[in-house]
Amino acid sequence: MGILRVVGTPIGKLEDISLRALRIFKESDFILCEDTRVTRKLLDNYEIRTPMISYHQHSGNLKVDKVLALLEDNKNLALVTDAGTPGISDPGGKLISLVREKFGDKVKIESVPGPSALATAISIAGSGFDRFLFLGFLPHKKGRQTMLKEISASANSVIVYESKHRIVKLLEELETFNESKNPYQVTVCRELTKMFESVYQGGAAEILAELMKDANNLKGEFVVIIKK
Repeated sequence: MGILRVVGTPIGKLEDISLRALRIFKESDFILCEDTRVTRKLLDNYEIRTPMISYHQHSGNLKVDKVLALLEDNKNLALVTDAGTPGISDPGGKLISLVREKFGDKVKIESVPGPSALATAISIAGSGFDRFLFLGFLPHKKGRQTMLKEISASANSVIVYESKHRIVKLLEELETFNESKNPYQVTVCRELTKMFESVYQGGAAEILAELMKDANNLKGEFVVIIKK
């Protein structure tokens, strides 16, 4: 049986890749990636020519069967996401579960740890994160209000991911759910480790006003920390 290695990749700067990850890429038979175009930029930067296979949230049973067959054929695979660590708000977690269900302990699954937007945001947010609730990306519509109520009711700080399309909506929702007697302290991290990295702290309404000053502030990927 082959080995499946789950590899963390940079969320911004390409130099944030580990030496071990680069070695694993070179030694693998195939690299499973969310978007081959994105991963190609990383591989080209380090002159790595390992063939890639796309695997993403829309991959069907035929693609899954192909991956399982490769492992059964003693092929070593490296699983990556576009940015960060696979399995964290990422379809890679589903594949890992399927491999475990199919092969049990016959296929070794190894972690090759690396960057994560979650850990990166916490590291610069300040104290108070010995315990926290991570909810990943909130639902677009169905179940969103339920999740917001969960955020409001949580005794611990809450961390979510949000896209440029809904960051304004989220901050407006947080302000609506906010309790005036015990207002949230919000930290919004945008484009972490990238050229236009920005960190905003304050109340939800205060941060929203700051973001709305410039349309460029609404671009990119966001990590939102609601500190209780």
